[in-house]
Amino acid sequence: QLQNKILILTICAAGIGGTFQYGYNISIINAPASYIQVFMNTTWLERMGVPLESNMVLLLWSFTVSAYPLGGLTGAVAAGPMAIMLGRKMSLLLNNGFVIIAAALSGCSRMAKSFEMIMLSRFFTGVNAGVSMNIQPMYLAESAPKKLRGAVALTSASFTALGLVLGQVVGLRELLGGEESWPFLLASNVVPALIQLTALPWFPESPRYLLIDRGDKESCISALQKLRGTSDLSAELEEMLAEQAAVKGQRAKNPWELFQNPGLRWQLVSIVVLSSAMQLCGNDSMYFYAAYVFQEAGIPEDKIPYVVIGTGSCELITSVTCNMIIDYAGRRPLLLGGYIFMAAWAIVFMVALSQQTQISWMPYLSMACIFAYILSFGIGPAGVTGVLPTEVFDQMSRPAAYMICGSLLWFNLFLVGTAFPFIVKSLAHFCYIPFLVVCVCTALYVWFFLPETKGKSFLEISEEFRKRNFKAKTRGGFYKGPEEIKTTPL
Repeated sequence: QLQNKILILTICAAGIGGTFQYGYNISIINAPASYIQVFMNTTWLERMGVPLESNMVLLLWSFTVSAYPLGGLTGAVAAGPMAIMLGRKMSLLLNNGFVIIAAALSGCSRMAKSFEMIMLSRFFTGVNAGVSMNIQPMYLAESAPKKLRGAVALTSASFTALGLVLGQVVGLRELLGGEESWPFLLASNVVPALIQLTALPWFPESPRYLLIDRGDKESCISALQKLRGTSDLSAELEEMLAEQAAVKGQRAKNPWELFQNPGLRWQLVSIVVLSSAMQLCGNDSMYFYAAYVFQEAGIPEDKIPYVVIGTGSCELITSVTCNMIIDYAGRRPLLLGGYIFMAAWAIVFMVALSQQTQISWMPYLSMACIFAYILSFGIGPAGVTGVLPTEVFDQMSRPAAYMICGSLLWFNLFLVGTAFPFIVKSLAHFCYIPFLVVCVCTALYVWFFLPETKGKSFLEISEEFRKRNFKAKTRGGFYKGPEEIKTTPL
């Protein structure tokens, strides 16, 4: 059907220049790491006449790596105001400007003999990823029909995984990962940006944004017709008009206002717990230090880049699978199953690492654990976490909620990236104990406190959270109906 094609093409146009860039730019920096460090040392020698000490090279490299999450944090904070003022689609389009600047800087860095340009490039790349990680799931979930909302929003995780895999493939020495071609590898992120700039303008803005934020009913109906075709729109429009009426007279909220609002208590706790757990569960440590982990597991050095591609492929396969089953299985079972399996595999992984010098087949078990851990992450936490803020917050609170989620995601990414080498040094084979604790605690939270949102309208989900947020007041007879409803996330 034509309407399904339009929705699918909208997903692809948003994804290729959106969360795809996050995954792609995480993985392309790994292949040329040694070449960039040599370039830093050579450049310094030419400028100052003396080479850099090895610890100074590592310090400059750590600045280059940490510029990415710092940019991501900046982008996450900027995403909320951008989504409100510019709209979802326009924000995604303008966001490509950051990547174009980044590609120009990194592409010309060797010619200009400036490693500072690479650092600045990584910062701008991070800003792009920070914006798209927040706005793309919001744009897609608001554009999708209720019965497909989970699957459509979850494509953000699939594009992240696709970016990881393609970044790993392009980073092979046979392609752009060689000593002569690394500036082109770092600048190759301009290609997805140009594709999105060409494709996305042909597709509609989020219908919910047009109606509820802008009050433009005609544009909303026009966008819905493009996305749904000629099918009956009355039920969906009625639901959106009810949500518009519920937030009438309200303005878009700031992040600190969410913390002050008792009607948003459990929604906020849920996204804080799940957004933090997504990075603190240890999955990204597999990508940042994949080569190191596989070397410890006994894999020959010349085969490591190909094994690393396998890890990215695992996450891609599971995120696509999760896409297919999320609207049948629900959000809670996928999150719960993902974290329970990750906890189990973390235990097996630590035992395997501790015994790998004693038992000949243990390195293969260690490698299997890494694949299983990434599979478990991909089947639930990787995608469902990004869907929830759209579902549990109303139109006025949603951009601020994504700002909080994004800020936590990038801060924790930086925290884990900085702390993991020290955790490995102090705990050795038992380096996954902190991640095991996070997985167990998150699984317990999901089991006891997170309601299912599958197949429910935004108003139905808000009502379920309202009962939790005002449970004590309702029991005590203090609940006053309409007065309370004014602060409810409808």
